[in-house]
Amino acid sequence: MARVLLGVTGGIAAYKACTLVRLLVRAGYEVYPLVTAGAERFVSAETFFALARQPRGDVPYPHLRRADLLAVAPLTANTLARLAHGLADDVLTEAALAHTGPMLVAPAMNTRMWEHPATRENVAALRARGVVFVGPMEGQLAEGEEGTGRMAEPEDIMSRVDELLIALARPSEALRGKRVLVSAGGTREPLDSVRYVGNRSSGRMGVALAEEARSRGADVTLLAANLAVPAPPGVTVVETPTAGDLEREALARGDADVIVMAAAVADYRPPAPAATKRPKDGAPWTVELTPTNDVLAALGAARGPDQVIVGFAADGAGSGLERAREKRRAKNADLFVFNDVSRSDIGFDAPDNEVVLISDDGEREVAKASKRAIAAAVLDEVERVLSKR
Repeated sequence: MARVLLGVTGGIAAYKACTLVRLLVRAGYEVYPLVTAGAERFVSAETFFALARQPRGDVPYPHLRRADLLAVAPLTANTLARLAHGLADDVLTEAALAHTGPMLVAPAMNTRMWEHPATRENVAALRARGVVFVGPMEGQLAEGEEGTGRMAEPEDIMSRVDELLIALARPSEALRGKRVLVSAGGTREPLDSVRYVGNRSSGRMGVALAEEARSRGADVTLLAANLAVPAPPGVTVVETPTAGDLEREALARGDADVIVMAAAVADYRPPAPAATKRPKDGAPWTVELTPTNDVLAALGAARGPDQVIVGFAADGAGSGLERAREKRRAKNADLFVFNDVSRSDIGFDAPDNEVVLISDDGEREVAKASKRAIAAAVLDEVERVLSKR
């Protein structure tokens, strides 16, 4: 069981930390609260210890307690400055100096404080040391102003905690040095110079896969089809806005050690898009669509004996899973990832996913989790396949 030290500093957002403690405990983590005197002006330390199911006072030196992760939520401007300058004048800042693992912070403060040059320098100093920032978010602040300074939602912080601890718990060398090709997003097939036929894929799942593969030491190329989220650092990004673009770039890199086709590639496209915008004239517009080429099938047909190929099946509940099984066999893929896109809380344009992994060895359900956690589960399966080669 991973152990999390949770620092809570003074600010109205301290009440949100109660929900974060609940989420951490529900996920199976051991949580030890480090509550500052400022935080106790808003929520008592007893509340946090009760939610964490920890007896208060049993640990004589809590700031020296070994932990897998130190999280601070909310993080005020004052504590941020003290962390940046290495001060140790309360139990939280003492713990930060003694902690040797990853550290995550969720700032919460007035917009003008967040934007002040001194705060920006402190943020840069902590980031340079590897501290992970979640937020702050934009919106209405406690004092009634609008701007950036709201603490990130507990669910978003929890997702990032999961990602950090998953990466920490699964050190692996199986992908180190391997060439990994990942596609992400949704292609758009032009009708004219303005309009297109597309889908709702944001690219979050493919980006999470690329980021996870990169964290495991792989040399990652990301085929980006109209991403709604930023590409992760440290990967080679190739823009592939249409199905034709994605087909060309994927086949050109078809000798990669691992190919993960997570993008939602259009099944149909207009055969002859107009070069200019079609004016609206009140008459019906009948659009002809022709099938696109099956990129995954082409990659599977040309695969080498040591390659691992992963496909995704975005489908509805019921017969969708059976279609995913058939697709894996037809496209000569090692692994297929089925996700139910009929649900609004997972899949397309959602931060979480819930999938079924289909391989020669059977099927495994992966419960609802952040897409980075799902990406880790997918790549664990890829590594298992590689270890058998």
